[in-house]
Amino acid sequence: MKHLVEVEAATATAGPAYRNARAKDGLLQAPAGLHSCWDIFRASVEKYPDNQMLGRRRVVDGKAGEYTWWTYKEVYDVVMKLAASMDKSGIKQGESCGIYGANCPEWIVSMEACNALGICCVPLYDSLGAGAVEFIICHAEIQIAFVEEKKITELLKTCHATSKYLKTVISFGGVTNDHKDEAKKHGLSIFSWDEFLVMGGSHNFDLPEKKRSDICTIMYTSGTTGDPKGVMLSNESLLVNIAGPDSVLQYLGEAFDQDDVYLSYLPLAHVFDRMFEEVFIYHGSKIGFWRGDVKLLVDDIAALKPTVFCAVPRVLDRIYSGLTTRISSGGMLKKTLFNIAYKMKLGNMRKGIKHEKAAPFFDKLVFSKVKERLGGKLRVIVSGGAPLAVPVEEFLRVVTCAYVVQGYGLTETCAGSIVSIPNEHSMLGTVGPPVQHIDVRLESVPEMGYDALSSVPRGEICIRGSVLFSGYYKREDLEQEVMIDGWFHTGDIGEWQPDGSLKVIDRKKNIFKLSQGEYVAVENLENVYGVLQDIDSIWVYGNSFESSLVAVANPNQQALERWAEQNGVTGSFAELCEHPRAREHILAELTKIAKDKKLKGFEAIKAVHLDPLPFDIERDLITPTYKKKRPQMLKHYQGVIDALYKGMK
Repeated sequence: MKHLVEVEAATATAGPAYRNARAKDGLLQAPAGLHSCWDIFRASVEKYPDNQMLGRRRVVDGKAGEYTWWTYKEVYDVVMKLAASMDKSGIKQGESCGIYGANCPEWIVSMEACNALGICCVPLYDSLGAGAVEFIICHAEIQIAFVEEKKITELLKTCHATSKYLKTVISFGGVTNDHKDEAKKHGLSIFSWDEFLVMGGSHNFDLPEKKRSDICTIMYTSGTTGDPKGVMLSNESLLVNIAGPDSVLQYLGEAFDQDDVYLSYLPLAHVFDRMFEEVFIYHGSKIGFWRGDVKLLVDDIAALKPTVFCAVPRVLDRIYSGLTTRISSGGMLKKTLFNIAYKMKLGNMRKGIKHEKAAPFFDKLVFSKVKERLGGKLRVIVSGGAPLAVPVEEFLRVVTCAYVVQGYGLTETCAGSIVSIPNEHSMLGTVGPPVQHIDVRLESVPEMGYDALSSVPRGEICIRGSVLFSGYYKREDLEQEVMIDGWFHTGDIGEWQPDGSLKVIDRKKNIFKLSQGEYVAVENLENVYGVLQDIDSIWVYGNSFESSLVAVANPNQQALERWAEQNGVTGSFAELCEHPRAREHILAELTKIAKDKKLKGFEAIKAVHLDPLPFDIERDLITPTYKKKRPQMLKHYQGVIDALYKGMK
């Protein structure tokens, strides 16, 4: 396998351990001279004091203007004021500080103040509601919290349980009299951002010495069942990981640098975005924040003109859907020209020609319009968090004139551990080879039929390296379940490809047996059916008492309304979802995919329910990273499932 080198022989139950061939002489280490995440920021302030660092769009009379910026030196000055006030409030090195809210410059400033003082930064989920926030504050014993203004009311609702630990709350903006009255009832000190900034005054304090082994942040992962788990990440984990993205681009003779521009919109409460923001801070780059509305995301992209765009598949699916709709609604001449350009460029890329040389004439004539819609300067798109459908990945590789890569990682592996190599078309649909700072092996899972020692090695993905987490906070029992002999067991099933890239094909727990004894890998099936443009999302279900599969799908509103108009069906979107002909139409399209992809008979969906409401966090159906909570989905849709099976009998 050309991109891998074997570093450890196979055992009876696991395949060989591999690492990236470019790391054959040793795994990547943290950059020299850096001992903590504070050093990342401090070094950039010294090197790039006048570079623009954090930007936001000012909205006046409902209209968003251009981005306005703070320089690295300006951010540093605010961070030091904040750190003085925090130190004066009595919080000590190693204790915990919460940050609760959507991405904004104040989020990063608060995080850097924590890094300066060696305080453990604990993001509070912006999207999990008060139940999880209450749990995390108590579990992590958070004493001080920075909170988005509109989240203060929600936070104060937890005070009956959290005031034992939480003593100080600082708003990213202002504080109302109602907030002050409510906080007073629970013995809380509450400050507006401006009030707290000056509280430190001329307070003198020394920045403590920080070590690589110190816990920098505790990131709580929601999981699909049970209480959130607090994943402890050390300074070393984050420091080693900032070298990873550079190593991927260096393969192409490129690198991230101070001219890069990054759009911050994926939640900073998750390691994927946090890690990338550290990378761009390290390089003295610009980080611009979105306005918080997914419908306005493309407009924010056009205004910011990012060079790097990190996304989860759900967002890229939306962009793909929007672009294909625009293309299909264009005139015949435009459509024909686009199809000719697309076919030629894709054909050349499949032959191994790099994307920038595959069709330069058509890049200028046709695809430049797509590039301009995404700001005009995009050079890298990174997808992570879940598998990206192959048609979407291929389309974006052709039309965006940018490198498009898929990455794989978990909070426990400090995000991107395995990343596909740009311009290698054979890696389409895979997550590529390991980054140069980890070892990877597959472990057999006999009960699922996965053999890590077969000619096509398949098994549970296991990872080893200094980027790994330092344990689950106060849950050594859970750590012992997943950390065995230095290997972190991810719970994901991978398959090595001949070129040394890894394909994620299943989830260890997402398997069930149908009544005829056939095993179904449900996540893999959802990825297959998920390419249907008529639907935005699908949940496939089966059990050992039934011989066939059923599904609940979220139809794409535009597609369904277009179908209804063409077929003389009337009604609101919700009414269309209830219409028998609409269900028949979607089922027929799913059946077509099953035939095209040569799925086995028992893998075909035999009945479908259309839900006009997307699977959402509010109904507890998905995690903040859009993973389906299958037990909760079954509970929510039990009546629907029963009706689907009854209707088939």
